[in-house]
Amino acid sequence: MVGIIDEWWLRLLAAIIGSGLCAGLAYRARSLSGSGAWSAFIMGTGYVTLGEPVWFGVLIAFFISSSFWSKWKRHSRKKADAEANYAKGSRRDAGQVWANGGAGLLLCAAHALWPHEGWLFAFIGVMAAVNADTWATEIGALSRTAPRSILSGKKVLAGTSGGVTPLGSAAALAGAAFIGAVAALLLAQPAGAAAGEPGEAAAAAALIAAAAAAGLAGAFADSLLGATGQAMFRCQVCGSETERAEHCGRAARHVRGFAALNNDRVNLLSSLFAGLLAFAIGQLL
Repeated sequence: MVGIIDEWWLRLLAAIIGSGLCAGLAYRARSLSGSGAWSAFIMGTGYVTLGEPVWFGVLIAFFISSSFWSKWKRHSRKKADAEANYAKGSRRDAGQVWANGGAGLLLCAAHALWPHEGWLFAFIGVMAAVNADTWATEIGALSRTAPRSILSGKKVLAGTSGGVTPLGSAAALAGAAFIGAVAALLLAQPAGAAAGEPGEAAAAAALIAAAAAAGLAGAFADSLLGATGQAMFRCQVCGSETERAEHCGRAARHVRGFAALNNDRVNLLSSLFAGLLAFAIGQLL
């Protein structure tokens, strides 16, 4: 019992140090705001303390890859035009951090208390969805073709909620599959007998396929919610439709959607949907 307690304290200490360093570096790199850095520190500590490498490894893979794409060609005119109407910029605050990783932390805690493979599948689905949405947003903003409304199929302005492009959809699929691949690598057992390798390869392929399917579905659910229920505003200065309650330095007018359903909550709901889908897929495998 003493050994277990000592191991837990060492793990907590490592979690505090590691999460603190990562959050501090992300803050200095302007990937996180002050509130985002504190939230990432708390969240990372929880993941490392409660979960095995696959849990916090997937979280780190999401953060690094999404931060990379957020900064990729961020000064391009296309990205600037699209981001002008987004609710928030690429520097994540507390709301974004918890919307993207909070559900995963609860699943990590559930698995620590009641170990079950289904929790892990749900977690991978959640993270695949938020990664797919981020990749689609950041890469899709560079599309040479105009986005089209997921509801009507008509062309819409870049940055419009519910607008999708072929490039963004392909990026969403790649982002979701990436999470599945990272999870499969972290779960891979040390090289053993040749007879076990085909089974391991099949399990890895199934995990990647589940992540790709659930993550892509979550990304499209995000677009659908963005086009229907998300709160949207009309700028009283430039006249553009935006996710921001304030635009061009003035309060914008609420024109559609539920006032309480902001972008962070849309991300959370769509990721929960993806988590349920991945959980169901995991039960069938």
